[in-house]
Amino acid sequence: MTAGKFYLGSGTVAMFADLGIETGSVLRTAGLPEDLLLQGQTALTPAQFYRCWTAVEQVSGDPALAARLAAQLRVETFQPLVFAALCSPDLRRAAERIALYKRLLGPQLVTLDGGADRLTLTMRWPVRPPPPSGLIAYELAFWVALARLGTRKRIVPLRVTAPEPPHRDAVDAWQEYLGVPVESGTTAAVTFAGTDTTTPFLTSNAQMWQVFEPDLRRRLADLDQAESTAHRVRAVLVELLPAGNHTAAGVAKRLALSTRTLQRRLAEEHTSFQAVLDETRHALARHYLEQQEISVTEIALLLGYDESRSFYRAFRAWSGTTPHRVRTTEETLK
Repeated sequence: MTAGKFYLGSGTVAMFADLGIETGSVLRTAGLPEDLLLQGQTALTPAQFYRCWTAVEQVSGDPALAARLAAQLRVETFQPLVFAALCSPDLRRAAERIALYKRLLGPQLVTLDGGADRLTLTMRWPVRPPPPSGLIAYELAFWVALARLGTRKRIVPLRVTAPEPPHRDAVDAWQEYLGVPVESGTTAAVTFAGTDTTTPFLTSNAQMWQVFEPDLRRRLADLDQAESTAHRVRAVLVELLPAGNHTAAGVAKRLALSTRTLQRRLAEEHTSFQAVLDETRHALARHYLEQQEISVTEIALLLGYDESRSFYRAFRAWSGTTPHRVRTTEETLK
């Protein structure tokens, strides 16, 4: 298994069939081999995977495709990880398991926040380019679909936020499916009431989970060996920076390493923690600057800076220019 790849299983073809979408048309539009999905699990680079998703939207001609796709989810179309998550006792435990093993499906992070009264699931993609808005919408809808499939109840989230609103022709479809409007926000997140996260899954099966878990652990260990330490540090930083926790000690703890071991492994890869931190912040800053609704002050906070002046100085050191100049230039080019 190669780091930074998205993985598609054979269930993808079944999902396309349920939606009346011709697989060959999608792959041709995406510039991918037409027999790609006949080869079992397939690994795609982020750019290939995003092209594939965009091609699905183009071929379907449906601006509300992501909502329709979520509504069509069936157990047999899931990846093994998600099928295993349905063996969980409830949504909260399923989310914990998916967050732990999500990297087996692709470079995406899921964080859980909240107490007993609510649970917020936030999704981030620590790779470039950023995912298409339709894919982000689908990932949000997936959690609602999972909750409903496990409980066999129409679970309605408390709140759903996304960096981009749904297409104007799809607003009603999203409202109908989710039960709440999609709000504009700096992150892709869905929040459930605490009582909904502890509603028992009718699909719960502890014995089946015991069958799945050893293989998932083995695959995750294989992935960790394939990934560079710098790549793993970047992924953790994307998760920790908004909370202002970006120390080497904090990252090392998340990776189950000592700080000295982390620094040594980075040195073996001819880099350092500070260099990876700067590269990650710079890449995220460029991404956030493309989102006009996020102020420069908010970007500074998302990158773990206590004040905007520190962010300005760092950005000029990285790029030789200012955040405002970059934002103005990109807006002019649109």
